[in-house]
This record gives sequence, C-alpha cells and structure tokens, in this order.
Amino acid sequence: MQTYYVVLQMPGNKADAVLCERLPASRIPKGLPLNFQAINDLLTQIQQNLGIEAPLFQILTQAALVLMGTGLAWMVGSRLLSSLQRRLGNHPLIQSETEIFPLVQKALRYALILVCGTYLIRLLDIGVLEKPFYAVMIMVLASPAKAFLVLVIDYLEKRVAVQTETKVDNILFDLIGKFAGAIIYATAAVLALDMLGINVIPFVAGAGIAGVAVGFAAKDTLSNLIAGVLLIIDRPFEIGDRIEVWSAPAGSATWGDVIDIGLRATRIRTTDNIVIIIPNNEIMTRDIVNYTSIDTKIRVRINIGIAYDADMAKAKQICLKVADDTTWVAKAPVPKVVVRSFGESSVDLQLRVWIEDPRKRMDTISHITDQIKTAFDAAGIEIPYPKRDITIVNK
Repeated sequence: MQTYYVVLQMPGNKADAVLCERLPASRIPKGLPLNFQAINDLLTQIQQNLGIEAPLFQILTQAALVLMGTGLAWMVGSRLLSSLQRRLGNHPLIQSETEIFPLVQKALRYALILVCGTYLIRLLDIGVLEKPFYAVMIMVLASPAKAFLVLVIDYLEKRVAVQTETKVDNILFDLIGKFAGAIIYATAAVLALDMLGINVIPFVAGAGIAGVAVGFAAKDTLSNLIAGVLLIIDRPFEIGDRIEVWSAPAGSATWGDVIDIGLRATRIRTTDNIVIIIPNNEIMTRDIVNYTSIDTKIRVRINIGIAYDADMAKAKQICLKVADDTTWVAKAPVPKVVVRSFGESSVDLQLRVWIEDPRKRMDTISHITDQIKTAFDAAGIEIPYPKRDITIVNK
C-alpha cells in the first residue's frame, strides 16, 4: 500500500494538491495527467531516501499539508476581511465601531489554531496533550469573547441608552462593562480547570471562606458597594440632578450637580466648581434633597423686613413689581408676598417666586434683593435694623 497525491490541473496553470486514499499502483486510474504519477514517484523516492516507514511518512505529509492549508486559509480569510472592510468602510456601524474587523480577524486566527491543533494532536496520536491544549485555548478565546461583549455593550449604550429618558441604563451598561472582563475570565478559568480534570469545588469553597474573611476586613468598602447598587435601583437622584451637599467645606456652596454615580462613591460638583466625593453608604443614611427630581421648576423664598410704620401695601406692590420685571421668574404660578411674622424691629415679609432653572436660585435671591433695596430707597420705605434706646438716670 502506498500513498498517492492527485494533482488536478486548473486553468491558468494553477494546481491544488488533494490527498487520496492509499491505493496500490495497480488501482491508479488510467488517463490521469502525467504529473500525478511523477509526484507519486517523487514522494516514494523521498520516503525511501529518508528511510522513513510508510505510515510515519504519511502522517508527516498530512501534518505538513494541514499546516499549509491552515496558513492558506488564514491568508485567504485575511484578504477577504480586508476587502470586506474596504467595501463597508462608509457604513455608520463600521465607522463608529472600528474594532469590529480586528476582533473578527483575531477570532478567525484562534479558530484556525483550534482546528489545526485538534487535527494534529489526533493525527499524531498524542492524546495526552489534547485536554491541556483545549484548556489553553479556552483561556486564549476569553480575550476576544470579552472584547466582543464590551463592543456589544458599547453599541447598546450608544444606540439604546441615549434614547431613553432615564439615565439609570447608562449606569447599568457602565457597570456591566466594568465587570464583563472579570466574569468572562473567571468563567474561562473554571472551564479550563474542569477540562484538565481538576475538581473546582474545593477552590469554590476556599473562595467562599476567603470571601467571608475579606468581607469582615473590608466591610466599609462592601457597605459602599451595596449602597451603590441600592442607589442605582432606588434612583433617589440621577446624573445631572442638583442636590444638597451636607459635607461641603465651610463657607462654600451647599448644593451641586451629580456628575458620577459609582459603586463606591458619588461625585458631586458644587456651584463653586468643587468636586466632592461622598461614600455611597453615607448618602444612604442621609436625607437627600433633590431639586430636579420631579420638575426643574422650583420656588424661591426671599425674606424682606420693613419698618412698622412703613406702607405695607406699597411695599408688597414694589416687591411684586420687581419680581415681574425679572425675566427668568415664571409668570405662573404668579409671585406672591406674605407676612411671616412680627419681628423685634420689623414686619417680616416673604416674596415667593417660581423659576424654571433651579441653578439660578442664588442669582434670583441676589438680583431681587438688590432691586428691592433700590426701589425701597426710592419710595422712602425703611428697611429697619435693631435699635436700642438707652436712658441714663442721674441719681
């Protein structure tokens, strides 16, 4: 029995070698091209000169052909992918996700290595390497799997999350993206160990005990992580909301905008452009004052004091006129002035106005107070201050 190789003559003087079954010389089909017999004779002569037994020579020849075929498949696949990338280069998806084709190319390379390696291991009958090879390939394939998952998450975040009104899905996509790599690599490691025949149950049990120990050692961190998850679920505020900041430095602004909600802490930028990082656990134990949760329109209260002998009706009219002249004050609900109390030296009034933008709260208080002071001075309405009459008795 001998091994024969058929050379099929193709147009353009190109030939592809095809490995046939082992046939005796008497069973070689008649009428085949002359180079078929010549190649068989050449292979036979090489086998005899090298002194290699026929089965071993066949195995080595098949291995060489598999390696050549794998290389050829890689070259053809790479060229096809390059051509396809050039044709689809103007597609919006390809322009926004530039990592698609490099990722497909990497997956193709690993797939060819897997197929070629599996065939060679079985051809050479070295089954002892089969499971370790699969274990290594599982860990190697975890890299493109993780990249593909991150690509899908990024695409969904750009196409789906931006179309929703709530921003919680943006946060969820961000969290999934951060943990995707750890989850995939951990899964790959478990599968690889199982492929090697290693019992992973003791490792899981050990990891559980270690997790309990780490939990006690890092209880504050874990508490912040749990609080971060609860913040995402309960959504007392979202990114962009304006809330009160109780831990602001003394003398600085006490409210700001939420710029990031992380698993450990939340970042808030105050109106003084100071970023305050507050642990999530601390946030969950406080009363959260959110100015933009339901509606951006808020009511601003401005305290005003006038003398007891001042014309109260005229003072109220001036306050309403100033509020009406302030362009960003809402017309509905209409501004109003109420008498809050009788102070030691003044009648305490309060002007209540609505504004569309809560970020103009301090600007509103400052502007209206300034304009009322000017209007009161022009109208002769006194803004009192505490006075004391001292009587000296000479005995």
